[in-house]
Amino acid sequence: MRTARSKAIFVCIALVAAFSVCSGRLIHLQYVEHEQFAALAAEKHVVKIPVFAKRGRIIDANGEVLADNVAVKTVYADASHISTPEAMRKVAGIAARQLQLDESAVFSKLQTGRRYIVLKKEVDQITAHNLEAELGQKKLRGIYFIEDFHRVYPNNAMLAHVIGYLDHEHRGLAGIEKSMDAYLQGHDGYRYTERDRTGREIVLYRGQERPAQNGYTVQTTVQLALQGIIERELAEACAKYKPRGATIILMEPHTGAIMAMASWPTFDANNANNVPPEVTKNHAIFDMYEPGSTFKIVVTSGALEDKMVNDKTLIYCEGGRFSYNNRVLRDHKAAGNLTVHDIIVNSSNIGSAKLALQMGEQRFYEYTRAFGFGEPTGIDLPGEIRGRVNTPFGSDKLAITRVPMGQAVSVTAIQMASALSVIANGGHLMMPQIVSSIYSPDGQRIAHYDPVEVRRVISSGTAQKITAALIDVTRKAATAAQVPGFLVAGKTGTAQKVRPDGKGYMDDHYIVSFNGFMPADDPKFVCYVMVDDAKLPGHMNYGATVAAPIFSKVAEKVARQLDLRPDPVLMAEQLKNASKQERD
Repeated sequence: MRTARSKAIFVCIALVAAFSVCSGRLIHLQYVEHEQFAALAAEKHVVKIPVFAKRGRIIDANGEVLADNVAVKTVYADASHISTPEAMRKVAGIAARQLQLDESAVFSKLQTGRRYIVLKKEVDQITAHNLEAELGQKKLRGIYFIEDFHRVYPNNAMLAHVIGYLDHEHRGLAGIEKSMDAYLQGHDGYRYTERDRTGREIVLYRGQERPAQNGYTVQTTVQLALQGIIERELAEACAKYKPRGATIILMEPHTGAIMAMASWPTFDANNANNVPPEVTKNHAIFDMYEPGSTFKIVVTSGALEDKMVNDKTLIYCEGGRFSYNNRVLRDHKAAGNLTVHDIIVNSSNIGSAKLALQMGEQRFYEYTRAFGFGEPTGIDLPGEIRGRVNTPFGSDKLAITRVPMGQAVSVTAIQMASALSVIANGGHLMMPQIVSSIYSPDGQRIAHYDPVEVRRVISSGTAQKITAALIDVTRKAATAAQVPGFLVAGKTGTAQKVRPDGKGYMDDHYIVSFNGFMPADDPKFVCYVMVDDAKLPGHMNYGATVAAPIFSKVAEKVARQLDLRPDPVLMAEQLKNASKQERD
């Protein structure tokens, strides 16, 4: 009796346990794994359609659009909706003609019977409408359309090297498009759909969809109006001098903000994939070269800062010929004793070399690095190179006399603009910035990039002494850089180009430059102009005759755009001096 009762109890317990397990499994399937199995079911019976995200816009400092999107269509086919081989051939023929595709290739794709066959991406709205209308008129189905977006650059070639461009998968390949791709890209979504025999959508699997997350908007520090100024002047100069290349950079010295940046040759960002790779490089950050005399601010600043000399200290310049380590260093203009101030004004190679020798190799090297040479500036653009500064100057025994005059050292244009900003900014080196803010798709600012001080390089007193000398450069040596009514501070550079094999220099091939800021007594911008290998005779190809006039034209227009007011007294003085020089 007990045995039978025990067996009955055991059976009941077993049945309860079995039903509990089955019920638990059913509950688990119904609630916990519902979405997973619903998705599997959807994939068996419906088509998974991508929902494309809009790429974020790129805008200038004032909100002007630099990169945007236009609506296009992705055309796809569902071959299961094409009932007969004859209908398939008709659909293939119409689609191929409207989309400018090979008809046999389209037909082969349709023969696979697949339910999602991409025929062509980035189809414009008119073409998509015409295709849809023709299929509708002939009562053919199986071709459908997905909303997509195509990247456009409304300013064409303007700022192309800075903005960059995309590859065929909508990924950034250069410029801000690449460096900020994580923000701009967004995330595509998807949805499942089913269509009836007429091709009409009948089921949307709610819960089995993911909305697209559009990209963020990136705001740059560039001002489009200023960019237009430097690009027009750059184009005019390149038409006149026919150089191998040229670069202009406008930088706000107190914050490091890049106000404008342009290189030549340039390209239309809307057609970047058909342009030689060399043309698409941003030469302001990619190219390195010997800077010439614009580099002399480093050695003079260091010597003054270490109080080895003051601006009135006399340095004997050997009458224009200085023998060091069995090699002769020459000045373009013979001089005896020159003050440190006049070494800058006269651009004395010998005076600069003697200051470096007095400082010593290690200390001069430290100042060279302190000004930012030999390392990337940190600007938010991909591919920036570091230039070249030997440690401290390697085995080259002549380097201590050559580097101070801008030889045996390689720099980039952005490094030169940053270095002069140290002088304009009272001794502080700022990181160049090209991006100012990030905005979410709903317009909320989620990030703001504050100015970044890299280091203090020299004191404000030293910066003032260098500034005074640079003002005299434009008054006495590079008068073509002057701007009516404004004090200009700047330095010219003329450097022979190094031979491709690195052995010596090429005759009559020069890189010339002018690096200046304005107004000198309250700097609002630094402007660096570099022209590579202008087609001019050697005796005409100098920083003072080629680059300085370009600076003057740019600076005058930039001052007007920034609403800087000229000093009428200074303007009258400049006109008087100009008249006197003409009479002399």
